[in-house]
Amino acid sequence: MTLQKVSQFFTKILLKALHTKLFHIVFSLIFLLLGTNAIFSQETPIPNTVTLTKSDIKKVKDSTAVDSSKKKKPFLDGVVNMKAKEYEKLDQKKKTVTLHDEAEIYYTDFELKAGRIVLDYEKNLVYAGRLKDSAGNYIQRPMFKQGDNVVEPDSIIFHTKSERAKVWNSRTQQGEMHIKSEISKKENDSVYFMKNARLTTSTNIEDPEYYFLVKRVKFVPKKKVVINSTQMYIADVPTPIWLPFGYFPMTETSTSGFIMPTPGQNNQQGYFLQNGGYYFALSDHYDLAILGDYYTNGSYGLRAETSYAKRYKFNGRANVRFENNIQSEKGFPDYLKSRQYNIQWSHNQDAKASPNSRFSASVNLGSSQYFRQSVNLNNIGSSINNNLSSSVSYSKTFQTVPQVNMSLSATHSQNTNTQQIDMTLPTFQASVDRIFPFSPGDGIKKGIIRNISLQYNIRGENRIRTTDSLFFKPQMFRDARTGFQHSIPISTNFKIFKYFSVTASANYNEVWTLNTIDKYYSTTENKVVTVEQKGFDAFRTYNFNVGIGTTIYGTFNFGEDKKIEAIRHVVRPNISYGYTPSFDQYFERYALDATGINFGNYTRFDNGIFGAPSNSISNAMNISVSNTFEAKVKDKESKKGETKKVMLLNNLNFSTRYDFNADSLKLKEISVSGGTQLFKQKMNINFAAILDPYAIDNTGRRIEKLNIDNGGSLLRLPRANITLNYSFSNSSFGDKSKTSDQNVQNGGRGDDLFGVGADLSDNRQSLFGKDKDGEKEDTNSEWYNTKLPWDLRIAYSLNYNNTNRQDEIASHSLMASGNIELAPRWKVGFSSGYDFVQKGVTFTQLRFERDLESWRMSFNWVPFGTNTYWGFFIGISSSILSDIKYDKRQLPDRVFRQ
Repeated sequence: MTLQKVSQFFTKILLKALHTKLFHIVFSLIFLLLGTNAIFSQETPIPNTVTLTKSDIKKVKDSTAVDSSKKKKPFLDGVVNMKAKEYEKLDQKKKTVTLHDEAEIYYTDFELKAGRIVLDYEKNLVYAGRLKDSAGNYIQRPMFKQGDNVVEPDSIIFHTKSERAKVWNSRTQQGEMHIKSEISKKENDSVYFMKNARLTTSTNIEDPEYYFLVKRVKFVPKKKVVINSTQMYIADVPTPIWLPFGYFPMTETSTSGFIMPTPGQNNQQGYFLQNGGYYFALSDHYDLAILGDYYTNGSYGLRAETSYAKRYKFNGRANVRFENNIQSEKGFPDYLKSRQYNIQWSHNQDAKASPNSRFSASVNLGSSQYFRQSVNLNNIGSSINNNLSSSVSYSKTFQTVPQVNMSLSATHSQNTNTQQIDMTLPTFQASVDRIFPFSPGDGIKKGIIRNISLQYNIRGENRIRTTDSLFFKPQMFRDARTGFQHSIPISTNFKIFKYFSVTASANYNEVWTLNTIDKYYSTTENKVVTVEQKGFDAFRTYNFNVGIGTTIYGTFNFGEDKKIEAIRHVVRPNISYGYTPSFDQYFERYALDATGINFGNYTRFDNGIFGAPSNSISNAMNISVSNTFEAKVKDKESKKGETKKVMLLNNLNFSTRYDFNADSLKLKEISVSGGTQLFKQKMNINFAAILDPYAIDNTGRRIEKLNIDNGGSLLRLPRANITLNYSFSNSSFGDKSKTSDQNVQNGGRGDDLFGVGADLSDNRQSLFGKDKDGEKEDTNSEWYNTKLPWDLRIAYSLNYNNTNRQDEIASHSLMASGNIELAPRWKVGFSSGYDFVQKGVTFTQLRFERDLESWRMSFNWVPFGTNTYWGFFIGISSSILSDIKYDKRQLPDRVFRQ
């Protein structure tokens, strides 16, 4: 049988099988007999679809049929999968396959979806276009995807062999850049040519708020976009911004490049260029930015910023900042040079990276005056903070029996007022988990004996105290003190009289030190001399404690028909007794003068990092009572008349101490503290006071005479304070975490009561924090009809001082901050307050921001005070076009100090 007769035979079968289940089998056989290596397998709703291969056909072919003619070259290189919702039509005469309504084709590395697709398998062409709905609107726009590149045009022609394509009104996205082109030609896998293209970072590619109109574009996916004559349009209005040519790097990874500086002017330092430099995209896991400032009076600043991350392992960032600030000019009396620096490092380890070990770091150290004198960072919350702190630690848990925990850390604490720095380099800690030696492994721990437990703890420190001027100089390390502390606490607990819990404990301490002192009277210097000694020494102490406590519940019922049905009062009294003996063996006598009559006592372990033994007996009783009050009230929101619990007082605590060994003033001051939450836990109220039963003399010293016997009240009030914080809003108003994290890292507050910190190196960050879940808000441009989103925070503080009969208000202030959204994407905020003691307005900041979708416009203003500042910014939010901006600011006039 000849090939022609076989073809005629199968053609007749095809005509009869067009509307049968055999259509798919016959369709595959035709292309196989024509010499193709590809098979069209359809994903249609017809069940039990069969796809045949060449090996299946060989079983039914005539074994005597020999075709000596040259085999044709296959016109397809792989399997074609296709489907359509309405119909699939084969036209053998035109050599086409037509797919209509939700048509899809998958072939080699590309996929095509459209309303209508026509496959011309003779010319190796694929046509795709849209459909019209009943209203005459175009629907089902084609979507062409090859690899990771996606194009959404109005229509497309694609050649399956050469992979060339012609596209009308294509839409594609590369990173943050959206491109819409009138006509596009795909030359090969890596090159596209476009005509009359619009480039924008706006998510609304059909009607963007801005775009760059380009006559000719060469587009290489994931690599670059090269353009010729380009003009910027805002709201479809041409602007004077024009470029003769342009180059945009397009990559899924970071790209190195220059960072354009921001110009400005300062009254003390003249004109300047700030935050210019270079960004190094070193790796997918870490990067580096080098930034610098220059001022016309000779001041300059340098910064290095880096961030790093490894998925499921760790992430972190580090900043190193240095500023050389000059005030006035040489020769003038007010000339001053100030050099300031700051180092920040944060490192976080993923909890899943290593369950038994962890490394973390939070470092913020540098010059004490950096945040007060920096001209590149405007952060009032950080500048008024008096402390900087750092911690770098590594911890590991050994899964032994008993379990052992070990940690190694370095800490830093810095007072920016006194410029004193305390460091531990390093601190070593280890502990063995609690052991119950008299309790069976699986038994119940009940009773005095079975509940006896002990631990072992060790702590070693190398502690350094220095100042700013001596930081990391040789003297700093010479003054270091080193020691180890071993402790073995033994404790037990049990119940007596059913309702009273008793705890008893004994603690053994042993301290090793490498720093001791020797004190003696020097006849040559005619004074007492203290000499520091180096070398190993140790002392041992122990103490005993016992305590008893219980919990008392009281309920006051008012009736189920009352608004307040009941009030519950919980009282937790506790009495504890502690005893520490005298350790006279560690004390020595020394002469106070040359007479040989007057002597004093000292211990060589004085000023030790883990304390020193005492030569007096400690024999005291501590008394404390804690109270909580809660009410059971009718729930107004409940339709069934149910009740709910309302906390009246979270805590109301009283505590004092009675010293049995004191010669006088055995009863110490009484401490009172409490707090509660009101208005659905939105208002926090905390208060504290000191009450003293003893009177004072004219110098303010306590005397052995009750205050009531001295003509006063039963209890004297030396000190008291109250704080109130109220935060409320009518809706969620974004997420403050972005701003708060930066403020806290710089040593400031987590809220914006002292204003929002302005990082002048990147004004693309919003003044109002990031939106919820990092997404943009609703883009609805209509104005609000009835209510505007807003929030408000109020902080009130009052401190009373009467330690020496001053009877004065030491501090009294009210602070507030709030934000309101006047219209979608139009926000206004403020931070201010009033000091009732100084009778003046505290730090005040006004914030205005307009979210222009892909643009952002903001105005930040501090109208008065020592930190007067204003800054205006408008620019594209996207990092790829961050240099297209207008940034103008007036920096605060800092008071520099050496």
